[in-house]
Amino acid sequence: TQSTWGVCFVSLASHSYIKMEDGIPALPKSDSRKTLRKQSGSLVYKAYDEVPQLDLTVGVPHTDTVESTLTDFYQITMVYGYWKAKKHEEKSVFDLYFRKCPFKGEFTILGGIDEAIRLLNTFHFDKSQIEYLKTQLPNAEEAFFEYLSTLNTKDVQVYAIAEGTVVFPNVPLLRVEGPLAVCQLLETPLLNLINFPSLVATNACRHRLAAGKNKRCLEFGCRRAQGPDGAMSAARYSYMGGFHGTSNVRAGHLFNIPIVGTHAHAFVTSFQGLSDLADRKALGVCDDFIALVLKFREEMKEKGCMHTKAAPNDGELAAFISYAQSFPDGFLALVDTYETLNSGVINFCAVALALHHLGHTAKGIRLDSGDLAYLSREARKKFQQVAEAFNIPTFAQTTIVASNDINEKVLQALNEEGHEVDTFGIGTHLVTCQAQPALGVVYKLVELNGEPRMKLSQDLEKTSVPSRKALYRLYNKDGEPLMDILMKAEAKAPVANERLFARHLFDERKRCYVVPSKVEPLLVLAWDKGKKVSETRTITEIRDFVERQVAVFRPDHLRLLNPTPYKVSASSAFYDFFREEWQKTAPIFEIM
Repeated sequence: TQSTWGVCFVSLASHSYIKMEDGIPALPKSDSRKTLRKQSGSLVYKAYDEVPQLDLTVGVPHTDTVESTLTDFYQITMVYGYWKAKKHEEKSVFDLYFRKCPFKGEFTILGGIDEAIRLLNTFHFDKSQIEYLKTQLPNAEEAFFEYLSTLNTKDVQVYAIAEGTVVFPNVPLLRVEGPLAVCQLLETPLLNLINFPSLVATNACRHRLAAGKNKRCLEFGCRRAQGPDGAMSAARYSYMGGFHGTSNVRAGHLFNIPIVGTHAHAFVTSFQGLSDLADRKALGVCDDFIALVLKFREEMKEKGCMHTKAAPNDGELAAFISYAQSFPDGFLALVDTYETLNSGVINFCAVALALHHLGHTAKGIRLDSGDLAYLSREARKKFQQVAEAFNIPTFAQTTIVASNDINEKVLQALNEEGHEVDTFGIGTHLVTCQAQPALGVVYKLVELNGEPRMKLSQDLEKTSVPSRKALYRLYNKDGEPLMDILMKAEAKAPVANERLFARHLFDERKRCYVVPSKVEPLLVLAWDKGKKVSETRTITEIRDFVERQVAVFRPDHLRLLNPTPYKVSASSAFYDFFREEWQKTAPIFEIM
């Protein structure tokens, strides 16, 4: 339907997350306009029936938490102040950036751009929100609330670096241009949407690098994440950062991420012995799969693949048989419920051999406790021994998965000691970013009505960089990034094979000439006054882009310990402008 906005409205489902199909919400069959949701905080019933969209090709945010009142109250009070001072329509430019890379590293993976565009697409204040704000600003003029009810982002332009790009401190990730009041109101939700996604994507990328190029990493953190939204974001952006799958079924369904999982210790301990399977012996054409498994376990003993004094737990064996009957081509067993090497691995091998005899292939084992390096090496030896004894060469490559509180340091220690783990399941340290819980993204006014604005600080790194800026990445002849360089937005862009003088903004001693073989503009128009103009990519395409980005950077910039800082510079002209603005803005004290 048409409204005074001149845009279409799309009904939302009552779920917290809306499944998207080609960028458009997949709506429920029922009339969601009649759906009421009870907000536990205020015990107010609120109808979620319509969300306005400026561009129907974009869709809505993946959670209905992302809307105009996902903000700090001082944003509202500032906007009232702007409105009272008649400054609310002034032309403003804000930069969104961070000051320091996370995890003591020297790179960051940019995440959250798609959700930021979805916020811009649906940003508005509905009637219930306006009524609530009236209770919090009882002395504000009625005309102000009428003004709020008209707001959207049809007069806003946003320049953004592509999602998944490797980025560095003190450069604009987003440049937001438009009416001062609207751009101010976007600050908190944009910071929220960029901060955690970038942190998780970077954390995932670092864990991938620590694990090793040929290892698989899986996100197992749903149960440990900071609430449902944290779990969903962690699954989405860890996959984007290079992980291969998630245990989070909802994230898999919503974002088309591969889901993975086997069984827990509870499944094993729920079986006491083979008698639990008395009524379930068959598997396919085999009438007595249990007898076949026991036959292979006895053969393992005869062929020296099993210690003569080993006493594998029959309850565990029953659990493995039951699971294999359910998933004959997806059998991956958790082997540390009782005793890893003399029970779990032995029982797994017996079931896997029986499956192989029937034309199936077992997936592997999971280790969830103990010395992962030692246990994985011993398990691999057992698989190699069985492969030789039974003449099944592929058995030697049976997959070994490890979990158990894994983080970067654990991965590094495993690599130093030597291990045989193929896949790592990583949960708590990944999704909660325990090593650093926040990235510290900031949002600063850098221009108003064409005039530069600058925030000074005694802490040099907190001094903001004024004016509308362009950002370029310079490459050498081998396609390797040399540096990122800041210039005024209206300045002539660097040209490939032309010499350029580059300066460090905050250290006049650091300067150099550079002759780039390739120049790439990083800040490109993504949202243009109510329309998305940037490229739409799937999460898998972004993940592939991240992998290509990481591959072209020098390894010393990406290494986890003592990395080399990547050069972020300014053109000579911009350096001079910055110093001049600094001198004009900084107060001069008189000493008596």
